[in-house]
Amino acid sequence: MEYTIRKMEKTDINQVQEVARTSWSTTYEGIIPLKIQESFLNSAYSDEMMRKRLEVSSLYVAEKDGKIVGFANFSPVKEEGEVELGAIYLDSEHQGGGIGTALLQEGIKDLSGARSIYISVEKENKTGTHFYRAKGFRVVSEFDDDLEGHITKMFRMVLNV
Repeated sequence: MEYTIRKMEKTDINQVQEVARTSWSTTYEGIIPLKIQESFLNSAYSDEMMRKRLEVSSLYVAEKDGKIVGFANFSPVKEEGEVELGAIYLDSEHQGGGIGTALLQEGIKDLSGARSIYISVEKENKTGTHFYRAKGFRVVSEFDDDLEGHITKMFRMVLNV
């Protein structure tokens, strides 16, 4: 599968929003009610929030045949060398082809000074938890998260780089 990983640009916002929407729909069907998903996506992936993310964090996109099929969002490196991986989302038909791994590796390579990468993953998101475990992340804690009034069970995971 031929794809390119590159830094996200403002012109990519609409396609990234679409990837977030479709991947959330597939991933969280039966886990998070649709109404809560839509509310979260409308606020977290609004045009304004996406522009803010571009200014303050590192975003990478995976492009195939001129279309964005995935993205990753990393926070800036903190003094202790800690980075928060906010998301890696892919269109479902492009999962399992190495794109998520390439996005993760690009972030690690690009974020100089990063010593550990943290992510919070919904416990029932089997695809996500399996992916992160396969990449060497380990669970450091479990917690409940209040997502717009819906309580989700979360894993806090870390990868030392």
